[in-house]
This record gives sequence, structure tokens and C-alpha cells, in this order.
Amino acid sequence: MPWIKAFISGFLATLVFHQGLFTLFWFAGMAPVAPFNLSPVPPLGVPAVISLAFFGGLWGVVLWAQVGRLATPAFWGLMVLLGAAGPTAVAMLFVFPVKEIEVTAQSWVGGLILNGFWGLGVAVFQTLLGARRATETKR
Repeated sequence: MPWIKAFISGFLATLVFHQGLFTLFWFAGMAPVAPFNLSPVPPLGVPAVISLAFFGGLWGVVLWAQVGRLATPAFWGLMVLLGAAGPTAVAMLFVFPVKEIEVTAQSWVGGLILNGFWGLGVAVFQTLLGARRATETKR
């Protein structure tokens, strides 16, 4: 069940890589809100950071389905690029407008950086958890 490992990889990458870098941005005065937001979010009232990590887990499965089983060096670059592009585009084009959050050039750039680093984290955790192949199969 490698997709479970892919979900766990995305979940952990959110808490460690995404929120870790967000913490550095916040301490540097580059982020408008604090990381690890524990405010409850509807409909279940779970902390916002756990909700974010859940969706990070779902995105981890998406990344695994796309490139997670590659056994080439391209795996790392593709995880960063797709990790940056997919979640950022969905956040800026759909989530932010629905939540009435202003979309700016700074939020696009920050999102691409944070989510690219998250994609690297997904790659690290997928490798550590064995969700990807170690070698390419011969045809």
C-alpha cells in the first residue's frame, strides 16, 4: 500500500518542511500570520495546521501517482516543480478567492517557494518510507 506511505509523506512534509520554512519566513517578518495555526476550522473544528497537513497528504498521493515511482534523478526535480505548481495554483485560483483572501504577487511567490520546499519534503519522506522504487525496472 504505497499510497498510504505517499499520504503520510505529504502529511509529514507539511508539518516539517512547509511549516518549518513558514516559521523562518514568519521570524524574518515575511509572513503575515504565525505558522502552526491551531485555530479550529469548519466543519470538524480540527486545528488549521492539521487540516492543511491532511490536504498535504492528499497532494502527496497525487505527486506519488505522477512521479513518485520514478527511479531516476528526475524524481527529485519533478517533485519540487509539481509540488510548487499544483498546490499553489489551486490555492491562489480557488481557495484564496473562496476564503476572500487577497491574491498578490507576493502570495504567488511565497506559495511557490513554500510548496516547492514541501515537494522536496514529500520526496524525502517517500524515499525514507519506501513509497518509491529504488531502481528502475528493466524492460
